Amino acid sequence: MATTQLTASSISAKGFASFEGLRSTTNLKVSSFAPLKQNSRSFHGLVVKASTVVSPKYTSLKPLGDRVLVKIKTAEEKSVGGILLPMSAQSKPQGGEVVAVGEGHSIGKTTVEISIKNGAQVVYSKYAGTELEFDGSKHLILKEDDIVGILETDDIKDLQPLNDRVLIKVAEVEEKTSGGLFLSQAAKEKPSFGTVIAVGPGPLDEEGKRKALSVSPGNTVLYSKYAGNDFKGADGSEYITLRASDVIAVLQ
Repeated sequence: MATTQLTASSISAKGFASFEGLRSTTNLKVSSFAPLKQNSRSFHGLVVKASTVVSPKYTSLKPLGDRVLVKIKTAEEKSVGGILLPMSAQSKPQGGEVVAVGEGHSIGKTTVEISIKNGAQVVYSKYAGTELEFDGSKHLILKEDDIVGILETDDIKDLQPLNDRVLIKVAEVEEKTSGGLFLSQAAKEKPSFGTVIAVGPGPLDEEGKRKALSVSPGNTVLYSKYAGNDFKGADGSEYITLRASDVIAVLQ
């Protein structure tokens, strides 16, 4: 099978939809390429369904090692006002209920059990794990370390971070410049500092013991600009969860 490298400049054929900004640094194997209809529109994004469907003949699924099976929380189909949301406007849920856990993992000669129990409501990293269609519902199987924290309410401010995760309330965006001019929404730069709300118990060391984090609730911190997962609180405030290693400095 031939191997072809595609870029925006290498695709030009009558009857094909245009590819906007397509860049690739990896090789793409092409087995077939069928022309599209003349009236086809440009592609603005690519959606790939990655769910693995588990046959109904299997009635149980046991994660191995430090993996956890989570039943995904169903995405909201309506807005607060009761308006039906199109699929493009429905945010992918990042939480669910733990329904099975593995036996844990080994650190040296120490066996560390998974700290999360069945029934816990958890929040996990956005792109973590493998999605499964199992027992008629969507599930996700992922490593325990990909779980950000436990959330028993609907408000992210109540999150209990796990391991080396930190929950931060993002500082409010400046409305004016230093000269007193009001900023438009597009000109407002998202801040990369805020107040620590809660911290995890810390990562495990080589002996399987927890190592305390260097930041504490109440600290005002500066963090890496593109790190973590963003959330909006029930009161409209912005929050972010990230690893303690992504915290750059404590502001005093």
